[in-house]
Amino acid sequence: MSNLVWRSARDLVSDMATGALSAVEVMNAFYDQIEKHNPQINAIVNLIDRDAALRLAGSADAKRQARAPAGPLHGLPLAVKDLVDAKGFATTFGYRPFADSIAQQDALVVARMRAAGGLVIGKTNVPEFGLGSHTYNDLFGTTSNPYVHDRTAGGSSGGAAAALACGMLPVADGSDMGGSLRNPASFCNVVGMRPSIGRVPNAREFGWFGRLSTLGPLARSVDDCAMLLSVQAGWDSLDPLALPGDGSEFLTPPNLHGRPLKLAISADLNGLPVDREVRSLIETAGQALAADGCEVQPACPDLTGAMEVFQIQRAATLSTLGRRLERTVPNWRDYTKDTAIWNIEQGYALTAEQIIRSELDRTRIYQNVCRFFADFDALLLPAAQVPPFAASLDWVREIDGQPMATYLDWMAVCCAISITGLPAISVPAGFTREGLPVGLQIVGGPQADARLLGIARRFEQISNFARQRPQ
Repeated sequence: MSNLVWRSARDLVSDMATGALSAVEVMNAFYDQIEKHNPQINAIVNLIDRDAALRLAGSADAKRQARAPAGPLHGLPLAVKDLVDAKGFATTFGYRPFADSIAQQDALVVARMRAAGGLVIGKTNVPEFGLGSHTYNDLFGTTSNPYVHDRTAGGSSGGAAAALACGMLPVADGSDMGGSLRNPASFCNVVGMRPSIGRVPNAREFGWFGRLSTLGPLARSVDDCAMLLSVQAGWDSLDPLALPGDGSEFLTPPNLHGRPLKLAISADLNGLPVDREVRSLIETAGQALAADGCEVQPACPDLTGAMEVFQIQRAATLSTLGRRLERTVPNWRDYTKDTAIWNIEQGYALTAEQIIRSELDRTRIYQNVCRFFADFDALLLPAAQVPPFAASLDWVREIDGQPMATYLDWMAVCCAISITGLPAISVPAGFTREGLPVGLQIVGGPQADARLLGIARRFEQISNFARQRPQ
């Protein structure tokens, strides 16, 4: 039964649909794995007990036996990222004062995953408020890297990525503002996709201005990632930027094997500091795609000013968090990590001129990348500028001898892409000499999510790094 947890989510659903497997058998297998690994990895929090989970699985089996319609996630155990509401579970944001904030209803993405047959058994750990690509907080503690336990799993979807890598979940939801799907996927040797803005609707604050964050899927393969995206995606009237479609167009990634693809590659996004081993593995990935028949050439769009735009619009977003805390948590600074306080106060200090200029610059950069992608099918980059770093550090202070000014600068290779709104995905690309995972970030053209999945699948098929599991 232990082998069940390493089977693809698609195969598990297929076998449950035919009766070759029961949801109870699948749930027991994943709970065995959770009990074995979660005490050390600390990826899943607020987990329901096994008996409650088995009752959910039993209900799923009863629906199948009654020949009730079954969705693409039918019978799969899920744990929801702890920034997203799941009815009956606390949405803590990794923040001690929110430890008992029980959600009264599902967020839309969770409602969709439940309607597709997913069985919610807990939440996945996050950094405090999801800020920073290192999953630790004072409420639940640190999530460890499944490959080298004294290293970070990344963030903010670090709990989700680590749980996948350890076989504790078959697929997982996440979210990404500055790299929070791509960075932990890179650090944990799984697949994490940041869809186009509006592809997965989200009706929270900042529906138009400063829209940086998006929900999205994580999985151990591109095919399973696509399956989860097909459930999460689809137009919703409450999201002003929601894209058309019902998500079904993503269920099966296009087969691009042997197709002529023109790919740009930049191991440093025009001069960012990048760890030497990471740089080498990205260059090797480009060579592998070239050997497979793709045209791969060094090129990069003009992203001048992208990090300044990201910093301003992120800070503007976080100023609303600060106002919420001021209303609800007395002495909130006493409970809050320094980087969060700094980022909130950056938002308070913004001027109208800065905010307006950031929107004008963002539009200019978007138009630059649109012109760039008129000539290329995708852009190849690192998904993180460093391999997984020591979990004892709060953030990366320097890369290759170059100091980082803020806790965000070491993530610029993802943050700069975020402001474009383009779809991007991290796919396993190899390991350093220490056995630390490194991901290839593939950026697609405007709203080209399906084609991006096809390109990622092609790289996955020629690389096979995703098959290397933690020891």
